[in-house]
Amino acid sequence: MKRWILKNAAVYAETGTIEQGYVLIEGEKVAAIGPMSSCPTDAGAEVIELSSQFSIVPGFIDVHIHGAAGADVMDATLKALHAMAKALPAEGTTSFLATTMTAPSEQIEAALRNVARYMAEANRPGAAEVLGVHLEGPFLSPKRTGAQHPRHLVDPNVSLFQRWQEAAGGHIRLVTLAPEREGGLELAAYLKQTGVIASIGHSDAVYDEVKAAIQAGVTHATHLFNGMRGIHHREPGVAGAVLMFEEVMCELIADGLHVAPPMVRLAYRNKGSEGLILITDAMRAKCLGDGRYELGGQEVTVRGQEARLADGTLAGSVLKLAEAIRRVLDYTGCTIEEVIRMASWNPAKQLGLLDRKGSLRSGKDADVVVLNERYEVMMTFCRGALAYRQRDERGESDGVEAFGNR
Repeated sequence: MKRWILKNAAVYAETGTIEQGYVLIEGEKVAAIGPMSSCPTDAGAEVIELSSQFSIVPGFIDVHIHGAAGADVMDATLKALHAMAKALPAEGTTSFLATTMTAPSEQIEAALRNVARYMAEANRPGAAEVLGVHLEGPFLSPKRTGAQHPRHLVDPNVSLFQRWQEAAGGHIRLVTLAPEREGGLELAAYLKQTGVIASIGHSDAVYDEVKAAIQAGVTHATHLFNGMRGIHHREPGVAGAVLMFEEVMCELIADGLHVAPPMVRLAYRNKGSEGLILITDAMRAKCLGDGRYELGGQEVTVRGQEARLADGTLAGSVLKLAEAIRRVLDYTGCTIEEVIRMASWNPAKQLGLLDRKGSLRSGKDADVVVLNERYEVMMTFCRGALAYRQRDERGESDGVEAFGNR
């Protein structure tokens, strides 16, 4: 069994921050956490010598991501999911929900079967773990399509969802829907009954419709402010309603483009760190640079940090989760403990996975990220296996010393 000791850094553990501490990893689990005064001497362990400027934090969980590194969930191949899983640890992401797009039913079904197969055959340590599926569409409003293909939108339908859940092997964990559409409240209630998160998104609902949806079972909001009826002083809309109801967890794309920095602050002040989940909503162009790409059957042009359809509509993002964390720290003035909650604890809690994800605690999965003083990712462990290590321009480790078998 492989053993690692990460030492001499600030450890952001579930029970509090240890200013100078260590983390012991055994196999796929965190075995121990504590101050350096109790750090074990283990001749069989790989020792990673850090410094007081470094932070050891729990791995980030992205519940809304379509693609990365040239791959997309809708490609419906094991190769695509593997490419995503290998690329994401570089930004500190250690697990994610494979997110679909609005498309013909047979394409969605193929993507779902592929995720089920990947989770059964290829979900191994050393890469970000696929936790299930976020079904984004096709149960959306034609008035709030965003980058979703309007031709393939349909009314929420329990029978159709049941068929897709069977195709996914029961792994659909979160569904985005417009509850004001016919069948929306029925589907939201069914999702709640079967332990699936019902999320309001791509919705033109008014306040009373949102309230009814929450009473039916909605507990989540897909990319707050984007693809939803906004706030008006005579009609709070979707955005105003989900900010007001404490039972709704809100996703946030904190790239400074999808949501302006003052609106990020507004969300933080209303929902607090307990009510927000940082996401990327990233597409296949992430990690590749400028160019023309495909998303949900539509051409997307990427320039810098912007991904847009031909009509100028924002189409997902190329955001990295570690960058979102740095931006939220800057925009809101929140603490690192709070932003860890938004990127790790909250998504794990929402998915019902706090028994093994979302924080650093003995017995939990060893999803561990090492950050430098600028909160850049230096190392990432996915279930105890080293999945990423930053190198400088000479190909050497950047400020992290490893000592084998000490």
